[in-house]
Amino acid sequence: MPLTIRPCLTVGAMLNPQRLAILRAVLAAGSINKAARNLSYSPATISQHMTALAKETGLILFEKRGRGIDPTDAARHLADQAQPLLADFERLERVVADLRGGQAQHLAIACFASAVERWIPDVVRTVRRYRPNLTVEISLNEPLDGRGRRQPDLDIRTEPADGAEVHLDGYRRHELTVEELVAVVPHAHPLANAREVALRDLEGEPWVDHDIYDSPIGQIILSACRVAGFTPRYAARLDDHRAALRLVETGIGVTVLPRLAVAELSGGLVARPVIRPTVLRRIVVHAGEDRRRGDLIARAVAQLRDSARTTETA
Repeated sequence: MPLTIRPCLTVGAMLNPQRLAILRAVLAAGSINKAARNLSYSPATISQHMTALAKETGLILFEKRGRGIDPTDAARHLADQAQPLLADFERLERVVADLRGGQAQHLAIACFASAVERWIPDVVRTVRRYRPNLTVEISLNEPLDGRGRRQPDLDIRTEPADGAEVHLDGYRRHELTVEELVAVVPHAHPLANAREVALRDLEGEPWVDHDIYDSPIGQIILSACRVAGFTPRYAARLDDHRAALRLVETGIGVTVLPRLAVAELSGGLVARPVIRPTVLRRIVVHAGEDRRRGDLIARAVAQLRDSARTTETA
């Protein structure tokens, strides 16, 4: 079936999210026929959806090329911009399905990776003892922007210890702990024998960055390096602290991490306190002010406080 997609002069209908999803599928597959096979549709159905989307948007989405078609720049840009919208629709569909099935008991937690590893298991156990049918949804808020996940009931964040307090509308702020950052080096590294490591001593070292997206913890570290008078020279940049530690262990470079992230170091690594300047971060939780679930959220916050205190004394 020939595909003829031309713009109309007036965009009258609301955009159909299914057609946006099919557009992304066509671009990913590279052709109408391949997208049809991937989606278990007929090529004619895919073509009809794309024709309808072109009418809805008033855009030329595809141009003929020999016996096939090529997506236009407008189609590619539309597909890119549709991605976060479609993720939000997926989230809403899950909410509707939960409500329809009478299983709408959820607690959404947004936090960073080391908090998930060290604190969140106890939080999940605590709240599920209180509500056995509860589903706890946990998502990373560093570096993601939250698209496609539920609005968090608990949002655990990092702040500079000497910075201004951040307050979020609709949330109550609780400070959990202030912790120091440490330098992590291979066991055979000369600095492994030091009791403390001056940050300036790392100036000439290749660094392994665990925060390629410059989230709050990365900004704290870079700010401390500027105070010490240098900018780190990176040998590798990642977005996962465990993978970064593995690279440090193989001798690729050194890194600086919060103590929470190095609670269980392998025998091939050594962590030493950073001084001149001492580098600190403040960990806070923003708790949603929801009267219907206030007791549940309060129990979760209380467990987070207990976990943070345990970490301080470990």
